[in-house]
Amino acid sequence: MAVLKIRKNPDPILRKKAKKVTNIDVSVQRIIDNMIETLDKASGVGLAANQVGVPLRIVIIHIPDKDVIVLINPEIIEKTGERLVVEGCLSVPGYQAEVKRSESVRVKARDRQGKLFRKKATDLLAQAFEHEIDHLNGILYIDYLQDMDKLEKTDYAPD
Repeated sequence: MAVLKIRKNPDPILRKKAKKVTNIDVSVQRIIDNMIETLDKASGVGLAANQVGVPLRIVIIHIPDKDVIVLINPEIIEKTGERLVVEGCLSVPGYQAEVKRSESVRVKARDRQGKLFRKKATDLLAQAFEHEIDHLNGILYIDYLQDMDKLEKTDYAPD
């Protein structure tokens, strides 16, 4: 496994819509393993493949003290409610801002074995699903800000 370089805004790959995974082969498994290692090293909650320069629809979520969730070709199929959350991003290091996210979401995706699953999420997991699936569509959380002055500096700035 390898720790991959996390692409930072304004890298153009972050603005491209990722392509659907058509075959979950050895190369996709290697990408997933490398993304998990990269996410854990960066101490993040989620990582989309295009954040490490791979334009495929793959997302890794790792909430502390929970199992890693791998989503291949994820889609949000239902959203309910609305709430304000403070959000940051490994591709926009050193900043955070308050954005609107859903109270709960339901996603549909394939796991790393290719099995289709659905998962309902609330709280941080729902936020992570929305944030990372946005990445796959070329959207960054800062795109939701009416005013870039709303970005706040943080102490966290990974390599």
